Amino acid sequence: MKESVDSFLNYMTVERGVSPNTLAAYRNDLYQLLEYLRTDSGFSGNGAGWEHVSDQVLSSYMLKLHDLGYSDTTRARKVASARSLFGFLADEGIVSTDPTKNLSSPRIGRSLPEALSVDDVGKLLMAASNGDKPEGKRDLAMLELIYATGMRVSELMALEIDDIDLVQGSARCLGKGSKERVIPIHRKAADAVERYLEQARPTFANGRSGTAVFLNQRGERLTRQGFWLILKGHAKQAGISGKITPHTLRHSFATHLLRGGAPLRHGQELLGHSSITTTQVCTHLT
Repeated sequence: MKESVDSFLNYMTVERGVSPNTLAAYRNDLYQLLEYLRTDSGFSGNGAGWEHVSDQVLSSYMLKLHDLGYSDTTRARKVASARSLFGFLADEGIVSTDPTKNLSSPRIGRSLPEALSVDDVGKLLMAASNGDKPEGKRDLAMLELIYATGMRVSELMALEIDDIDLVQGSARCLGKGSKERVIPIHRKAADAVERYLEQARPTFANGRSGTAVFLNQRGERLTRQGFWLILKGHAKQAGISGKITPHTLRHSFATHLLRGGAPLRHGQELLGHSSITTTQVCTHLT
């Protein structure tokens, strides 16, 4: 079970770009939950895993935190940490039901995901398109594609050349829980990807490249960390203030999609959310 928590923490670091303080809070909350499952609840033993954690077990855990004198804010944070973890576990196919669905939490207000404005997205793309270097063509193709599709950064980095159909204007990606989906790509993003594949990728490619779409200067598949550094660099160049992560672009795609009148269910399909409630978070921004 600890391995799943560590995988979640890595996801929050790389894909969601949480701060060190936030990551430390997640780690503290979830390790404390693990300790409770191992000792106080009688849950441990006989190979019990996350799929055996019930809403009753979690409610008992939260009641104990209350009895120990934890504040409403702290308990609400621990509920949020558990919900985030189980959302991740559900997306990864580790659990089939979410025991936090009906878990009550002290009402202290809600933190909503951030999204860029349409103008800021335009500034970001403009910053990436400056110059005619191979890196510029690659960066513009990545940013156009992730904003046009709402892909997770891990899905973007995992793309193979055969996954992109420039004639039909679509991309096939493998999401969480090995769920495959095909996402349409608008013409502007498809053109940026085509220019990169024809004019820039050959300058990066070597015997280690395989069929990976996006490569670094060593000819290897670009990593999520590498993309994050590229994104932050262009955001700074564009003069975009505030925190920006790969997940910001995903929320921006979802927000702008819904503002354009797209049905919520359509957004869920494009984003690859296992639950429509995850997609509904974005409606708070519209």
